[in-house]
Amino acid sequence: MFQSFEDHTDPSVGAPRAALLRSELKRLALDGFLIPRADAHQGEYVPPCDCRLQWLTGFTGSAGMAAVLGDEAAIFVDGRYTIQVADQVDLGVFPARHLINEPVTDWLSSRLRKGQRLGIDAMLHTVREVRRLREICSAAGAELVLLEDNPVDAVWEGRPEAPVGAVKLHPEKYAGADAAGKIARIQADVAAKGADACVLTQPDSIAWLFNIRGSDVSHTPLPLSFALLPDTGKPTLFIDGRKLSNSVREALSGLAEINEPSGFRPALEALGAEGRAVMLDPGLAGEGIALAVTGKGGRVIEASDPVLLPKAVKNDAEIAGSKAAHVRDGAAFVRFLAWFDDIAPSGELDEIGAAEKLEHFRAETGVLKDISFDTISGAGKNGAICHYRVSRQTNLMIPVGRPFLIDSGAQYVDGTTDITRTMAVGKCSAEMKRHFTLVLKGHIAISSARFPAGTTGAQLDTLARIELWKAGLDFDHGTGHGVGSYLSVHEGPQRIAKTGVVPLQPGMILSNEPGYYPEGQYGIRLENLELVTAAAGIPGGERPMLGFETLTLAPFDRRLVDVALMTASELAWLNAYHRKVLDTLAPHLDDKSLSWLEEATAPL
Repeated sequence: MFQSFEDHTDPSVGAPRAALLRSELKRLALDGFLIPRADAHQGEYVPPCDCRLQWLTGFTGSAGMAAVLGDEAAIFVDGRYTIQVADQVDLGVFPARHLINEPVTDWLSSRLRKGQRLGIDAMLHTVREVRRLREICSAAGAELVLLEDNPVDAVWEGRPEAPVGAVKLHPEKYAGADAAGKIARIQADVAAKGADACVLTQPDSIAWLFNIRGSDVSHTPLPLSFALLPDTGKPTLFIDGRKLSNSVREALSGLAEINEPSGFRPALEALGAEGRAVMLDPGLAGEGIALAVTGKGGRVIEASDPVLLPKAVKNDAEIAGSKAAHVRDGAAFVRFLAWFDDIAPSGELDEIGAAEKLEHFRAETGVLKDISFDTISGAGKNGAICHYRVSRQTNLMIPVGRPFLIDSGAQYVDGTTDITRTMAVGKCSAEMKRHFTLVLKGHIAISSARFPAGTTGAQLDTLARIELWKAGLDFDHGTGHGVGSYLSVHEGPQRIAKTGVVPLQPGMILSNEPGYYPEGQYGIRLENLELVTAAAGIPGGERPMLGFETLTLAPFDRRLVDVALMTASELAWLNAYHRKVLDTLAPHLDDKSLSWLEEATAPL
């Protein structure tokens, strides 16, 4: 199994560990310290050695921050985790605050006093974050102290070692372009920005650029590393040499100088001492990186990571790989659905059993590299926790008479998948069907949208919500995120969300996943991956249009559709999609699964 169901979180750790940290802060003459859920790469998935927020508080979500002052503390999470944080954290020690509605900077502004010293780890907060923290400290008459050594590490007994996962070369037939050509392309962008060099801090950017994949974090093939890319000449890759076999080192040495991570800061300082202009992404690079350059006399040019957009716009080989991966994954998922439909109505299946069986069907493809994230297998009230992670402590039997939500994905060498389906277990109520249908209508609105070039995800986001809004309902997460090519299942810069400001381009892959989660009852989410494509012209139209091609192949549960709420065009979309699913997957299914799929995709 790629997924573990053990839960090592314990709310009771909060009080003694907060006390340990406060003792260390006192020793350092600090009045407070911030603990983000981040590592030096600012990635979503961090290795155990960098899970400081979890160690301190017990919180395991993918976004959050804790603030510890001398006599008060708090934990900040977004709307995805308001239920989870109450289960995992001692709220008497770390009262929960909404990361968006009451950001940590607002909380600090009302508490910092003149002369106080607030500490941060300079590598764990981005340049942009530190700029704001400096502003609020200055306004309060307090001092922001940037530390090279993290005080949490000083009191963390038994902290895990840094990972040394093996690095592999990613074949060009899947990458679609050779690494030398990619490097030259990015160097041209660096030179155009007037920079002498560019810092790459994102492991997925580095993996894409050098056509490598790693195994340093769970479920995402990332090689934790940094890179310095000059405007001309060989880049330098800063990576633990223990991750490189002789053959991989030899291949990479033809592209870059190989150095240990300990050489990263001296290299930055050397550029600074030479008065060089170094480009970095202020929303992704730690403040410690900028200080290493400017502290020695260099200059920082703030610009977006130049790899993000080229990586997001998939080439022909990456698109072909994603399509092949979705056919393979779709067949495995349909086999799971047929099995689930046979077993779940007995009332003898639990959340872990469902997740294990789905991974089993994917493993039977013979080419599964990993799952792309921990499967969200949510029965009853757990389904209402939109980023729920099932554990042996929380595992529920799947109840009859309620929807069951399963959100999962796979990593194959040719593509990354992510799919959510909500299935009826037994007879569900009319209200459950209404909620399901409102979510489905939002999903169809996104999938069938046609929009002009230059449209952003923020402009599309409303389409997924409008039917829910009409009913006074909503969901507290984005509608869609970008997806990588055998890389991160959550990839920027593209997204369909209120914060999605990057124009969508052909070749981008995004999720389409509206939902609804009545607290304590059940959850509904419906997710496909969509490829942005050039759309057919509209008669009488004046502008070229873009649209989506759906990649995911699996039926929606017809038993939960309230046909009376659907328009004729929505039913036509659903029936056409189901026809495509059946026609595409039929050659890849055994007789039993095919018979089930034929019934599951019958026209409404």
